[in-house]
Amino acid sequence: MSNTSFLEGESPSPGEGFGMGCRSSMLAQLDENKTWDVVVIGGGATGLGVAVDAVTRGLSTLLIEADDFAKGTSSRSTKLVHGGVRYLEQGNLKLVREALRERGWLLKNAPNSTQRLGFVIPAFSLVQKIYFGTGLKFYDVLAGKLSLGKTKILKKKTTIDFLPGINQNNLSGGIVYYDGQFDDARLAISLAKTAVKHGAVLINYCEAISLLKTEVPAGKQPKVCGVVAEDVLTNKTFEIKSKTVINATGVFADDILQMDNKNAEDIITPSQGIHLVIDKKFFPGNHAMMIPKTDDRRVLFAVPWHNKVILGTTDTEVKNISDDPAPLQEEIDYILKHINRYLSTNITLNDVTSMYAGLRPLVKTKGVTNTSLLSRDHIIIVSHSNLITITGGKWTTYRKMAEDAVNNAVFVGKIKCGACITHNLPIEDNAPANPDYDDSIENIYSLNNILGFIENEMAVCVEDILARRTRLLFLDARKAIQAAPLVAKRVAAVLHKDEAWIQSEVESFTAFAKQYLPAAKLN
Repeated sequence: MSNTSFLEGESPSPGEGFGMGCRSSMLAQLDENKTWDVVVIGGGATGLGVAVDAVTRGLSTLLIEADDFAKGTSSRSTKLVHGGVRYLEQGNLKLVREALRERGWLLKNAPNSTQRLGFVIPAFSLVQKIYFGTGLKFYDVLAGKLSLGKTKILKKKTTIDFLPGINQNNLSGGIVYYDGQFDDARLAISLAKTAVKHGAVLINYCEAISLLKTEVPAGKQPKVCGVVAEDVLTNKTFEIKSKTVINATGVFADDILQMDNKNAEDIITPSQGIHLVIDKKFFPGNHAMMIPKTDDRRVLFAVPWHNKVILGTTDTEVKNISDDPAPLQEEIDYILKHINRYLSTNITLNDVTSMYAGLRPLVKTKGVTNTSLLSRDHIIIVSHSNLITITGGKWTTYRKMAEDAVNNAVFVGKIKCGACITHNLPIEDNAPANPDYDDSIENIYSLNNILGFIENEMAVCVEDILARRTRLLFLDARKAIQAAPLVAKRVAAVLHKDEAWIQSEVESFTAFAKQYLPAAKLN
């Protein structure tokens, strides 16, 4: 998948290939006294998709992100581009059909950042084979011409061949179906590059601290006409004028809504999903395994990814929204308990090389208290002030979410522009398809082009590089911690930082990365 080339030192040097440009050149454009057509708050999947959609319609577009691009939920997924088999069972055919269409377009538009992946559901009776096989054949039908492959019912031997690590006790056979896989943070960077290529301005570590509003007579509703933003790294503020403002901040959508109207009710019910990462020796083979029903009716996956295997996910309602959510012990125990029912080896906490948590921005639904039953559909809210909020949804449907948000912005701002073209728009995606992945520390800091990450991808710190420009933190947290000192020195050399900065970066990253390590591996 595409990020590997960057891990192996093949990212273009400044002036070579296409990059996002350096952050300082982007910031300089905020000093210009201009009025943007669209300002996007939020640099995750949805916000980046909005920026791509808006700028390719001919709209002047600015995106600001308070942290790094894809820092939150958008880098912490199960790494699947999928229609959502479990939503099919829930009867949400509209969401499944839409997601399958978006899945097909994304694999077509970003062929090197995405790939087809076979999923096997183990069956322990003829009834299970027929039940799941029938449902998944309908999944194929909904995909239509964008289908990734035909569902097939498998004999026991073939199931074992596809899933060499499966527990064979009482195994009857299986069902194989096909979905998509990707590297979420790397695709987010590819979307950012695509937006910049077409003329958008994108700035990370730039926080919206208030909204600008028109002056109107008493009793009239003021309209949002821009944003006051602060460069988090220098504390410099910018007053940015805009015809429209789009709130695409995911689980933080309520913060912006209440920045607009302090009395606005919360619309988000955050749900936490965690993943455990193990070495591939515990689950060899090239197919993923999908368990359609666990004890709480949650789907469980074991997904090969960059010579590791991702186990997940959970669905736990949380009360507090955190920038850096951490797995709960009950979630860790839940995944280990369920996955060990299906594997021939017993996975323990000592076998986990990394673990991570992400928060889903689920939209509140009256009368529904179980987050696993809350809709994964997206919603758009146009406030009385004309602030446009887009939230909910899932990675796979980011493009459709963006299209809907921009359609609303064009209407609200009374802006003339071209039609949406993103369903056929190639995403900047210049890495070789599916190269072998090497997560050794030597490749991270000896071969990797730190200069390229900084100049072409706006990385500014060790975490940006080890968590999102490369994925080492998500694959092996201990190796990431070991790599941090030399990566910090390389970054400091490019950014002209001193020894105090290096020490601070290493300490900060180490403290952050420890939550990706099981307690058993902290020492």
